[in-house]
Amino acid sequence: MSGFQDTAKFTIISGKGGDGHVSFRREKFVAAGGPNGGDGGRGGDVIFKVDKGMNTLSEYRFRKKFRAGDGENGGINRRTGQNGENIVLRVPEGTVISETETGKIIADLSHGNTEAVVLRGGRGGKGNQHYATPTMQVPKYAQPGGEARELNVTLELKVIADVGLVGFPNVGKSTLLAHCTNATPKIANYHFTTISPNLGVVDLTGMDGFVIADIPGLIEGAAEGAGLGHEFLKHIERTKMIIHIVDAAGTEGRDPVKDIEAINKELSAFSESIIKKPYVIAANKMDCLPEEEREEVMEKLKKAYPDIKIFPISAVSGEGISDLLMQVNSMVRELPDVPDFEPDYVAPTGKRDLPYTVEYDADAKEYVIEGPRIERMLGYTNLDDENGFQFFQKFLEDNGILEDLKALGAKDGDTVRMYGHSFDYYE
Repeated sequence: MSGFQDTAKFTIISGKGGDGHVSFRREKFVAAGGPNGGDGGRGGDVIFKVDKGMNTLSEYRFRKKFRAGDGENGGINRRTGQNGENIVLRVPEGTVISETETGKIIADLSHGNTEAVVLRGGRGGKGNQHYATPTMQVPKYAQPGGEARELNVTLELKVIADVGLVGFPNVGKSTLLAHCTNATPKIANYHFTTISPNLGVVDLTGMDGFVIADIPGLIEGAAEGAGLGHEFLKHIERTKMIIHIVDAAGTEGRDPVKDIEAINKELSAFSESIIKKPYVIAANKMDCLPEEEREEVMEKLKKAYPDIKIFPISAVSGEGISDLLMQVNSMVRELPDVPDFEPDYVAPTGKRDLPYTVEYDADAKEYVIEGPRIERMLGYTNLDDENGFQFFQKFLEDNGILEDLKALGAKDGDTVRMYGHSFDYYE
């Protein structure tokens, strides 16, 4: 499996927003000019983009962190800091991105959905130029930039094909794919020959073709992760229908009916939606049997699967393949497209990232407000300045903190404590 990787796990980090700047104009004969602190630049985003030239996730095998650029701080004379550089992570079409901890899907880059902004950079902080008012002409504070965000993501490449070829090792899937498509899979006579899904396009004269995927050989227990099977069952979720290919000649002592039963059992254990997909049976290696035994095998398969179309074929000689492909093409045309995986991940908001608590300390007889949002605000607000104090009070009101105090029973004159600062509460 050295060249193929269909899963990857790593951490992505967006850029921090640049801080707003505190500065004032310096003019001749003017003791204190107006505020002219510039805004900070926006932090860079983390973007995933489809690259049609890629077919594996192997380049993400060893690197475990990807970080966008931070925004530059604002400067004097209203100079805005530069935005942080976005980081663009290129992936193959069919890549599903999910949050590692919860498994919730963030984006499915398939069927024309070629780009997703997965993490937004922090916003740039406002410079003190924005806080001047008729009653507050010398604001000595600016807004810090929005924090960077970090997320652990899992990438899974789920092959996009109309038809999936399934069967036990050495039943002839790769040979069939090579015979009827432009794919050139490596073929050898040992178990788990195919260690990555091979895709090929079936071209039919005068008709639209379809895409077929040779799904790696399954063994019993694949749905529970036995062997390599579990790693590839996910690819069948993308297909409209399935071709079960069996060794009808039993060249390795296999029973074709029992093989289909075993594989259907694995598909059912992995996903209810997979087992409901329509399928046909390709009874391969018929050229290895004398005529009377061929009929015997076909009767046995028809008795076990009376409602399924069964095609006697030889993947080596090409016998029966044309009839098989015409039937599959007809079914593919009538079947609806498989829907993309619906995102169910909800990005945390700034408020969730920076929570606060409002509690009553009965021993001290004080209301205590804590949390990173409060600590940050106190860090860049000049509470000794009357206008700065009004600015902070408006922050408490706008964020519902004063309402929380009231709900806890705070009355005029009660003491409110925040990180070493104590205030009297008044409605």
